Amino acid sequence: MDLDLSKAVRYHYAQFPPDVLDYGQLLPNLLSATEALARYDQMLQGLHNSEVFLAPLRSQEAVVSSRMEGTISTMDEILQLEAEYADEGDASTEFRWDAIETALYRRALNAAQEQLDEGRPLSESLLRSIHQQLLSFGRGASKSPGHYKTEQNYVGAHGSSEVSFVPIAPEQLSGGMEALFALIHDPQMAILLRTALAHAEFEALHPFEDGNGRVGRMLITLMLWQGGAISAPHFYVSRYFEDHKDEYIARLRAISANNDWAGWCQFFFQAVAEQARRNLEVADSIRAFYEHMKVRFAELLGSRHSVAALDYLFTYPVFSNSRFTREAGIAPATAGRFTRLLLQEGLLQTVREASGRRSAVYRFEPLMERVRV
Repeated sequence: MDLDLSKAVRYHYAQFPPDVLDYGQLLPNLLSATEALARYDQMLQGLHNSEVFLAPLRSQEAVVSSRMEGTISTMDEILQLEAEYADEGDASTEFRWDAIETALYRRALNAAQEQLDEGRPLSESLLRSIHQQLLSFGRGASKSPGHYKTEQNYVGAHGSSEVSFVPIAPEQLSGGMEALFALIHDPQMAILLRTALAHAEFEALHPFEDGNGRVGRMLITLMLWQGGAISAPHFYVSRYFEDHKDEYIARLRAISANNDWAGWCQFFFQAVAEQARRNLEVADSIRAFYEHMKVRFAELLGSRHSVAALDYLFTYPVFSNSRFTREAGIAPATAGRFTRLLLQEGLLQTVREASGRRSAVYRFEPLMERVRV
C-alpha cells in the first residue's frame, strides 16, 4: 500500500524542549491540576492498603489504554485470563489475542512499578524493558520488542493509507531520547509540567515500531510517582484521553504543526484535574463498599480470617479456587468453606466449573459491577 503523506504533520525538529512557555497563562490550570492530584493522593495515603482498593483502577487502565489503540477487551476477560494463567501456564491459548495483549499491558505496568520501587531509575533501559514485556507474546512479538525502531514509522488511522503524522527519523532518535530524559530528570521544572511535555515528546518521537501509545501513557504514571506528585503508583489518565480522543490527538499534532506546546499543556492539566476528581469518586465508592463488605463478611464467615478473604477478593476479583486456597493466607479447609458460603450468598459467581485437574474459577461480582468499563 502506497502511503499518502499529503496531509501529514512532521516531527518538530529543533523545537524540544520548547524555548518559551507562558507560565502566567499555564499557572492557573497547573495549580488546579496540582491541587486535585494532591486531594486524590491524600486519600491514597489514608488507606490502610491502597493496593487492595485501587487494583481495579489498574485493570481499568489496561483495558482503556489498550482500547485507544484498537485492542478491544473487557476487564472480565483479562482478569479471568490472569486467574487461569497463574495456575496452568497455557490457559492463554483459550483467549482472544486482544485480551492477551491487554493482560500484558497490566503486567508490564506492574513490573515497571516494582522496578522503580526497588530503586531502579526511570531510564531508557526501563522503558525498553516495559516495551519488551508489553510485546513479549502474541501479535506484538514480531515488532522488535525492547528495541528502538530502525525504519521510519508513521501514524495514521488503522487500515488507511493516509498518514497523519511522521515521527522523528530513526537516525535522529538517539539525540531525541537523550533530550527527553534530560527533561524528565530536570528538578527545576514542576513535575506536572515535566510530565505533560515528556508524554507529548515521547509520542512525537514514537521510538518503537509498535506499542508507543501504551508505553507513553505508562510514562505518565511512572513520572508522577517518581517525581513525588503521588505517593503510590495509582493514577491513570487514559480514560480522560479516550473520552476526549479527538482533542487529545489534535493537541499533540498541533505541537509539531504550530509549535503549540501551551495548548497541549493546558489540555493535559485539565485531563489530570478531571481524572483526579473522577478517580477520587471511584476510590471513595470502592472504599465505602469495602467497609460494607467487611461487616457482611465478618457476619457471614464468622472467622478472624474474614478480612484476609475480603482483601484477596478485592485484589483478585476473578480468581481460581486453587489459587485462593494457596495464596490468601487461610488454611485450605477454611478457604474452601468460605468459597461455599460466598457462593450460597450470591457474592461469588462461577465463571468456570472445576474439570479434571483444572480448578474452578469464580468472580466477585459485586465489585466487578462497580469497576467495569
